[in-house]
Amino acid sequence: MDDANQTSTSKFVLLGLSERQDLQPLIFAGLLATYLVNLVGNSLLLGAVWADPRLRSPMYFLLSQLAVVDMSFASITLPQALVHTLTQNRAIPFASCMAQLFFFLAVGSMEGYLLAVMAYDRYVAICNPLHYATVVTRPLCLKMVGASWAVVTMHSLLHTSLAARLHYCGRRLQHFICDVAPLLLLSCTRPFSNELAVFTEGVLVVVGPFAFILASYVRIGVAVGRLRSARSLHKALSTCGSHLAVVTLFYGTVAWLYFRPASSYTLGRDRQVAVFYTAVAPALNPLIYSLRNKEVAASLRRAGRKVLALCA
Repeated sequence: MDDANQTSTSKFVLLGLSERQDLQPLIFAGLLATYLVNLVGNSLLLGAVWADPRLRSPMYFLLSQLAVVDMSFASITLPQALVHTLTQNRAIPFASCMAQLFFFLAVGSMEGYLLAVMAYDRYVAICNPLHYATVVTRPLCLKMVGASWAVVTMHSLLHTSLAARLHYCGRRLQHFICDVAPLLLLSCTRPFSNELAVFTEGVLVVVGPFAFILASYVRIGVAVGRLRSARSLHKALSTCGSHLAVVTLFYGTVAWLYFRPASSYTLGRDRQVAVFYTAVAPALNPLIYSLRNKEVAASLRRAGRKVLALCA
């Protein structure tokens, strides 16, 4: 394709979840409700961890970081989607699209790394409980979280810079956010460098934490298999149940969205999965942890009783 047919665009038009006008109020209500559940749930979880002295262990510090990431992840995408759904003005400047892509990739990838660090925390707690307090410390958690942010920032910068260099032969982006797959569909030529980056560096960055999580749970499984006491077995499994549920939600949707060729991208189904990935799953995480974690649930009940006492 010659250069005369290649265009660079100053803005994109996000098509949203649906172009049917009769569905817009329903979409708006659903996204708004999900966003509010996300903010309220993660804020309560964050407040409980910071305010309750009983929740000062490294595990709860990591849980508070996950709550921050979940709120940030939804805030990168949902407010804009709500405005576009309400006003039907779906244009987004090119620079804003690239900025959203950068933060979307960075924060989304960070969730996987936090889950990997949390898996290490659970591995030490179950497989080496006598040394847990000396091995998993707040400074170690801070270092692991900081190193994770450095990795995901470089990962996001790579893919954003590659997307910004493409020549686009259209402005209508078949999504409600700026993401890699729908952007590649608008490329005038086959985005070989971008696809190569996705299936090499992208696989390493995303699958690396998953492999670490898998290895940690293999070791945990071996340790649990050696337990003689039913009570000890139940306690060990209960500490991992919430984490496993969140890992399944996160990596199941990541595998569907990203580890396929751009040619297999399908408009309707992928947008539905993306809504679950960006909106529903981050809202479910605090519910999963508060319902399955007795310490968090007890802390929230104590906080609720204090609020009721103040209001009485």
